[in-house]
Amino acid sequence: MSMTHRLQILLDEERHRRVIAVAASRHVSVATVIREAIDRGLPTTGRPREEAASRFLAAEPMDVPEVDELLDELDQLRGRRG
Repeated sequence: MSMTHRLQILLDEERHRRVIAVAASRHVSVATVIREAIDRGLPTTGRPREEAASRFLAAEPMDVPEVDELLDELDQLRGRRG
């Protein structure tokens, strides 16, 4: 990726301290931390399916009930209490 644009920002002391600490702990530049934060906070447009798939695949596993339990839960949510 070619870096062609320069951006200057002002940070308060707390944000600056946090960015420096993260960069130092990960052994990367402050610029890398800022770019990654931008990527997380402002996802690219035009690729929502790929982004959704990435978020889905990165999600923590969750317990899934048995089919009968799930159907009962759905019925309860719909107001069809059995």
